[in-house]
Amino acid sequence: MTTRRMTVAQALVEFLANQWTVDGDARERTIPGMLGIFGHGNVAGLGQALAQANAQEPTLMPYYQARNEQAMVHQAVGFARIHRRRATLASTASVGPGAANLITGAALATANRLPALLLPSDTFATRVADPVLQQLEHPHDLGIQVTDAFRPVSRFFDRVQRPEQLFSIALAAMRVLTDPAETGAVTIALPEDVQAEALDVPEEFLAPREWHVRRPPAEGWALAAAVEAIRSAQRPVIVAGGGVLYSGAEGVLRAFVEGTGIPVGTTQAGGGSLNWDHPQYLGGVGATGTTAANRITGQADVVLGVGTRYSDFTTASRTVFQNPDVRFVNLNIAPFDAYKHGSQLPLIADAREALTALAEALAGHRVTAGYATWIAEEKAEWDATADRALAPTETQAPGQAALLGQPALIGAVQRASDPRDVVVQAAGSLPGDLHKLWRVRDPLGYHVEYAFSCMGYEIAGGLGVKRGLEALGDDRDVIVLVGDGSYLMLHTELATAVAEGIKIVVVLIQNHGYASIGHLSETVGSQRYGTRYRYRDAAELNFERGDFLPVDLAANARSFGIDVIEVAPGPDAAARLEDAVRTAKASSTSTLIHIDSDPFVYAPDGEGWWDVPVAEVSDLESTRTARSAYLEQRQRQRPLLG
Repeated sequence: MTTRRMTVAQALVEFLANQWTVDGDARERTIPGMLGIFGHGNVAGLGQALAQANAQEPTLMPYYQARNEQAMVHQAVGFARIHRRRATLASTASVGPGAANLITGAALATANRLPALLLPSDTFATRVADPVLQQLEHPHDLGIQVTDAFRPVSRFFDRVQRPEQLFSIALAAMRVLTDPAETGAVTIALPEDVQAEALDVPEEFLAPREWHVRRPPAEGWALAAAVEAIRSAQRPVIVAGGGVLYSGAEGVLRAFVEGTGIPVGTTQAGGGSLNWDHPQYLGGVGATGTTAANRITGQADVVLGVGTRYSDFTTASRTVFQNPDVRFVNLNIAPFDAYKHGSQLPLIADAREALTALAEALAGHRVTAGYATWIAEEKAEWDATADRALAPTETQAPGQAALLGQPALIGAVQRASDPRDVVVQAAGSLPGDLHKLWRVRDPLGYHVEYAFSCMGYEIAGGLGVKRGLEALGDDRDVIVLVGDGSYLMLHTELATAVAEGIKIVVVLIQNHGYASIGHLSETVGSQRYGTRYRYRDAAELNFERGDFLPVDLAANARSFGIDVIEVAPGPDAAARLEDAVRTAKASSTSTLIHIDSDPFVYAPDGEGWWDVPVAEVSDLESTRTARSAYLEQRQRQRPLLG
């Protein structure tokens, strides 16, 4: 057996560079690059290995610099989604706080079922110099370190405590990264001394290796049961989730619904499964859904869920499915999700394979004319409602300049965008408004991270999306929408965009606080307490009535070297925002557009609900009123769906 003398870090870098994902005719590198911030825990290990690889062969494992460890994982997730989970990026961080900063990103990747490879450093495996800088010390267990916190947020976790363990750990990690049913955050903890230790590495470990994506067909009995359920249904509906896109099943889904007439509502992850103007598309479903999707889904007798986790937003906290006899056919490659909500009709299979089989088995079957008419009427009603919300309408309080509400702002950005552009968002009120109002015109055009809904994801995730598109040779634009709350959480990756010449368009919406939680606070009777960005009142000890903070976020963005366009409040703000977006799209570099909005203008009601508990007792009248409304909504919840 031929071997080479290498450090653990050098061997891992070369191993990762030679892993390939194969999905039908598509073949691409599973890990085409590594993001990293170096400290004493990884500078002599993975840092040295990346430097050596760059000196010998720059394309072997390109290194990308970042400004925050959490943002590295967000970039990897954005990259992975645009590649339909066939590729992702690795992230390396130092011990202690560097490793800990990766944890939020790990949780986000796992919650979204998206692959990300995390390589946090660990303290000395030999413990030769305990306690070292940034090491935890638990008197009851000296072996516990920061990296142990990755266990509950990772789909795979292991620690290379001896050099010889690298081989089995690396192979096991790759299996999970490329498994569509198991994927998520994959964490390999690397003690700083082990990274630099040498071992004899077999050439076969370093040789190119292919990982074929599993596309299992449905079992015969399950397919037959699903076909029987759909045939017997009077009001069937499809809930399309992210699994449709990860499987590349959007074309098959379109043909299936055109053949049967069955309508489709999408989850946040499923946005793009059908274009917005398709006759069978009802829009988003659930807590942030449309009236069309929620009314029809509410009366459905059979729900075909395709690649969805059935989160509480999708089910409107189990209030959207009101038909007492509703049955769920759950098509999902992951058994865990296929059995959700008590389904007795799990269809455990790849979405594309199973939808193809369903289409063949249901050839000639079509919904009734009466149901088709209802679908068309509800869709037309919602489309007209959305038209009004997206129109360029400003609001104006006495003595103040006119401001755009968020729906009109979304409309302006939409009108200035191209059909294939990708909109990126994650947290606040924007995901809900986009779910209702953004008119998706391309399968990859809607990128809203809403499994973890992590504030600060937007800019870093947008960079990851753009990296992923560039790797595919796709020159479409990435438009990041971000509120001031999320921007302040994690805006430093603007420096990364400037340093690497990565072009994204960032629309920064100034709300002077947390607009989404402010609205939610009102619904639970807390009256926006603690959600405004204002000076602290020294007498009342709160932030409720002080003046707005004089923070200039446009100047902040400009300080990173990014181009900035400020859209001032006033008449024709929507038209000027459209012009700004077109100018930014025409530029070859990143641009941030700053605009003030009216946070009290909301998107149209889609008749969805979200269960956020309200205090059972309170001295505040507002809370007591909210509690009564909450109890009324809870009467509609179904404790177990069937």
